[in-house]
Amino acid sequence: MLKQYLLSPGPTAVPERVLLRMAAPMIHHRTPQFSAIFAETKLMLEQVFQTKNDVLTLASSGSGAMESAVINLLSPSDTMIYVNAGKFGERWGKIAAKYNINAVEIKVEWGEAVDVSAIEAALEANPEAKGVFVQASETSTTTEQPIREIAQLTGRRDNCVIVVDAITALGVIDMPMDAWGLDVVVSGSQKAFMLPPGLAFIALSDKAWKMTEASTCQKFYFDLANERKNQVAGKDTTAWTPAASLIIGLNEVLKMMLEEGLDNLYTRHQILAKATRAGVEALGLKLISSSPATSATGAYVPEGVNGGAFVKYLRDTMGVTFAGGQDHLKGKIVRIAHLGYYDVFDICTAFSAIEIALNRFGYPVQMGAGVGAAQAVLAERFPEQG
Repeated sequence: MLKQYLLSPGPTAVPERVLLRMAAPMIHHRTPQFSAIFAETKLMLEQVFQTKNDVLTLASSGSGAMESAVINLLSPSDTMIYVNAGKFGERWGKIAAKYNINAVEIKVEWGEAVDVSAIEAALEANPEAKGVFVQASETSTTTEQPIREIAQLTGRRDNCVIVVDAITALGVIDMPMDAWGLDVVVSGSQKAFMLPPGLAFIALSDKAWKMTEASTCQKFYFDLANERKNQVAGKDTTAWTPAASLIIGLNEVLKMMLEEGLDNLYTRHQILAKATRAGVEALGLKLISSSPATSATGAYVPEGVNGGAFVKYLRDTMGVTFAGGQDHLKGKIVRIAHLGYYDVFDICTAFSAIEIALNRFGYPVQMGAGVGAAQAVLAERFPEQG
């Protein structure tokens, strides 16, 4: 027997109580029983998003919510600004191109956070721009972006919004949508929401909803105004067939998150991130990011070690799944997740596995160095005993 450990930045592990809830007999999605679950779930989502506005649930991956943000806010020939700081930032530009939207790219070196002054300069050079599209956490490079500061820039412009891909940030860091002036926030089920893939979430500010009224991009399934009419309190359903089992699981996930308390949730993720960075550095590995994410930590594998083979060995031989690199980072890095259903001993497992794998690949690792460095930080999770 080889026990499997899922320690990738998505999909992430699903809690046992959530799996059991989703395993209950199916109920019809056009019934008062399902609508009651949907209504309760929507209210809890609004607490996690920290918004007074509707949070819409879509049966899609997070990319569906990204696309819906573009096509519901903008029209062909409109101008948008987007931050390309990795594989997912690049996606904003690809979506825009499909709808003939003028996308002004701010190219950022992978592993770096965008300079807010570059956003300001782009806004000055393109005063017609209707939005700044950015990741809160760029998963491909494990880098957090300064979304609060960017929102301060767009907040001073009547016809320009900030659109935030928070797929690996929401439920990980404290990013209050309304208080920070975030106009559009999107997320997905398979990250901090501790579910299988298949759900996306999107919330719009009043300013953003106003912009949707002028959008002429063609849309059918991702027509947010139509979804809002159906998902509003009192109707409590979806325009199209929902992923019912996932929504039932989401109901249980949100109860877990609110039982823990949002402040405690953010603190837990901060400790896990700090411990993971300490473990990486103790092994003599170099972090990818100069602005490391709270959701996942990326590190370069040692010179001479094939990163692709390394991640494959961990997964297929040792039963521990991490993520590797994409594009020019392919075969060069390992990404260790610490978001969602993760806690102290998942991090210990991660470093124990990495140390053994490094040893098997001939790297002169001191067994226990990474685990010990991580443990020194992870101890903060537990109270001292007198």
